[in-house]
Amino acid sequence: MTTRKPKSMIGWRETVSLPDLGLMTFRAKIDTGALTTALHASGISRIEVGGKPWVEFLPDHGSLVDTSLCRLPILHSRKITNTSGIPDERYIVATTLQIGEHRARIEVSLADRTDMTFPIIIGRSAMRLMRLTVDPARSWLQSPRIADPKERQDQ
Repeated sequence: MTTRKPKSMIGWRETVSLPDLGLMTFRAKIDTGALTTALHASGISRIEVGGKPWVEFLPDHGSLVDTSLCRLPILHSRKITNTSGIPDERYIVATTLQIGEHRARIEVSLADRTDMTFPIIIGRSAMRLMRLTVDPARSWLQSPRIADPKERQDQ
């Protein structure tokens, strides 16, 4: 009989990292209404690397610092319903997500989240893979709270 690791609790906001992309310790919204994790990306363009389809993009959301051009192989593309309820064709890539001590390779869709507060939403697929459950009344359960660079800092 296989014993499954018990689920860990996370809040509706957590500090996360995408180490493969050099994006370390930034704020994420945990979104149980989203199946797929979505990362902010601008300047998205499909390129060929060794005859294979790749995508390059900038994760230049206002709440991220020290971002640079990212390149990843494209797993596939698919229609994902955006927050306005409109299907949007998006590239899907794989990268490593870290929340506290939890780490997994997940699928991520690339989308323009310029007008959104958080540069990334963590969807149900990633939560299931990492064996995480959400307490919607709490935040920062697996990670320390970091200030949003856009928030006013008291002198």
